[in-house]
Amino acid sequence: MTASTAFSAEESAREDHYRSQGWWPGVRLETRFAEHVAAGPDVASVTDDHGRSLTRSELWQRARSLADDLSRQGVRPRQAVLIYLPNCVEWQVALLACLQLRAIPATLPINTDPQTLAYICQHVGARAVVATATHRGRATGEFASQAGASSAYAVAVGVFDPAGAVEWVAQAPGNEAPIHPDHLEHLMFTSSTTGLPKAVMHTIDTLAAVNITFAERYALSADTPIFMPSPLGHSVGAWHGGRLSLFLGAHLVLQDLWDPEAALASIDRHSCRFTAAATPFLKDLLDAPWLAGTPKMGSLTSFLCGGAPVPASLIEEAARQAPDTFVTVLWGMTEGGVTTCPPGTPAETVAHSAGYPLPGLELTILPAEGVTGDVGELAMRGPGVFIGYLGQDEMYRELLTEDGYFRTGDLARLDDEGFLRLSGRIKDLIIRGGVNISPIPIEDAISAHPGVRRVAVIGQADERLGERICAVVVPMNESIDLESLQEWLLERGLSRRHLPECLVLVDDVPVTAAGKIRKLDLKKQLEAGR
Repeated sequence: MTASTAFSAEESAREDHYRSQGWWPGVRLETRFAEHVAAGPDVASVTDDHGRSLTRSELWQRARSLADDLSRQGVRPRQAVLIYLPNCVEWQVALLACLQLRAIPATLPINTDPQTLAYICQHVGARAVVATATHRGRATGEFASQAGASSAYAVAVGVFDPAGAVEWVAQAPGNEAPIHPDHLEHLMFTSSTTGLPKAVMHTIDTLAAVNITFAERYALSADTPIFMPSPLGHSVGAWHGGRLSLFLGAHLVLQDLWDPEAALASIDRHSCRFTAAATPFLKDLLDAPWLAGTPKMGSLTSFLCGGAPVPASLIEEAARQAPDTFVTVLWGMTEGGVTTCPPGTPAETVAHSAGYPLPGLELTILPAEGVTGDVGELAMRGPGVFIGYLGQDEMYRELLTEDGYFRTGDLARLDDEGFLRLSGRIKDLIIRGGVNISPIPIEDAISAHPGVRRVAVIGQADERLGERICAVVVPMNESIDLESLQEWLLERGLSRRHLPECLVLVDDVPVTAAGKIRKLDLKKQLEAGR
């Protein structure tokens, strides 16, 4: 569906089909969770690794209190609230508070840098930001205050203390934040080749469609606790952790500080049944020590692994170490659309495909320049696909085909049984540990180095993280080494998570007639030269 209120006959027919199939129930998430609260108020709802836990009724009451606070601070229904929090019970409190107030939760990773936070705050017209005072030595509360102060809008900033109480920072005067359309339910963020995040818009129905079809495929219910080490500020954590827990009424078990041995113990202690996490999480769990003769992750029936390429060898090793856990690749985007292997899929298909579409998701392969055979650009449409990019409607419409398919930028093919086989990406993004990283700001920073003549930043294949950041540099006359380059970039403000992790010096790089570096060709040259 498009973000417009004017629907074509074909779009209206698809909407009717989605509703008739039950994928678009039209029920608000907080309404559904209220039913779970009434059915079992004392059932555990969310637990974190800071020693806090809330029952359903306690979560509801804490959220109600925060919703009242937001209202007193001037937040009105349909205004955006940035949730800038780590994996802790307060994240779930903030999400539910926004839903109760009918505000728009805008969820972003806790490691978002101050400049990007300020851009997002202005871009979505946030009326409030909720944050922790600090997180792993970073002054996140101060970053939130700076973002609010730099916005053209009046922004309330609430900072949680370690006990979960909120202190509200004095607001700077500004314009009234915008009221967003009724159909907008949640804003998530994804990187782009411009280096600035895109604000991905979802509705109650596009979000519910994925929760419903996930629950059906993996037999999820209120009795299947969810383990979530993935950051809740990313779409995987928000969608398959925070929202799925409220949807099912299931216990959400959070981990903020990643520790694979602690994760195994937490899964066992809480009898967790389901998780979705990026490749590094699975690899670390398989590498961690465990009791001999006892299957790892014994209670976990489903582990959906995605966000970064998943080697077949990793899926095969998981089958050996965790035979009671069905591990499958998860392909999806913040924009929606999910493929996974259903339970019972042959092991060979599980290890070498990206799965089968969730019910209702339609995939097609479009011709792609420079690609032959049955491989092309993957495009999708379906009940769980987003409705547009906030403030970037032209960009969104350029990515739609005439019949409503969204171009994903991924190269892929569909086999005879409809399973997805990924081949690479058209988009110039690096996926490191499940996180999309734009090379543009990194290239810009490196280009400023006096010893660099030309630079291309690409993803270097890595077994654990999927890809690492690799800088391919055509140097000037002087020599450059990785350590000195990293120090130089840090001194000039580049964040640590954007530092190149390898440096390759070359005499020249392949370019197009227009002078643009051909990164696919460059990658092939480097791989051939190993």
